[in-house]
Amino acid sequence: MGTAERSIEGLPGNIQKLLQAYVKEVAGVFGTQMEGLLLYGSAVRGEFLPGRSNLNILLLVSSYDSALLKQYSALHRRWNKEQIMVPLFLTEEELRMSAAVFPLEFLEIQEQHRVLGGRDPFIGFHVNTDRLKEAVVQGLASHVLRLRQRYVEGGGGDEATTMLLPLSITSTLPLLRGIQRLLGRPVLSRSDAVIEDVASQLKLDLQSFLDTWLLKRGQISPGPSEVPRLFDRYMQAAAALTLAVEQLPQSGQR
Repeated sequence: MGTAERSIEGLPGNIQKLLQAYVKEVAGVFGTQMEGLLLYGSAVRGEFLPGRSNLNILLLVSSYDSALLKQYSALHRRWNKEQIMVPLFLTEEELRMSAAVFPLEFLEIQEQHRVLGGRDPFIGFHVNTDRLKEAVVQGLASHVLRLRQRYVEGGGGDEATTMLLPLSITSTLPLLRGIQRLLGRPVLSRSDAVIEDVASQLKLDLQSFLDTWLLKRGQISPGPSEVPRLFDRYMQAAAALTLAVEQLPQSGQR
């Protein structure tokens, strides 16, 4: 199994070295059972923030059982400290089936990933987008519901809210890129550009999304009086966005 060192544009050198060590260790443990090791998410889109962003991994395996997962569990104790998340463990057949059920998530991975080791299972791969609108609407609606619940769980405090909102925008951005696909728009890499494009196309005020994105990146720090207002604006924008997407025709033609 080849584990040649592969550089990733825009990723800090120390993170690249860390990933190279990680790939060698995983390949050493799993050998030929590891068919491919892929990196996806912010580290590939050029938006990785050391100390803030996670490293997302897809591990393509020939087969797996509890023994294999237990083997990785030992690795996880070390690499989780380096912000490497537990991988998506998938066989090639499961990859095809999962893409049919979760088209949005696998379009994201297919279009923005880097092979760290082994082969690329997305070469010649097709994601059926017939259920894309349904997936986007369901994601937006469920996200609004979870956001309310977690706000209550956090007691509505400023500290909890300033942690909750960045988590929220992180999971909302793939849905916004899904909206771009529904609208037949180019799918942009920069998150602020994605927010602005969707706002313009749907004629919505998504300034609260932009503000939350800046909060996530540590570029703004709202005062105590502004945090609840930001949360309210964010919730209103999320509800309006869900309604607007629900009213789009399936094809995204307007």
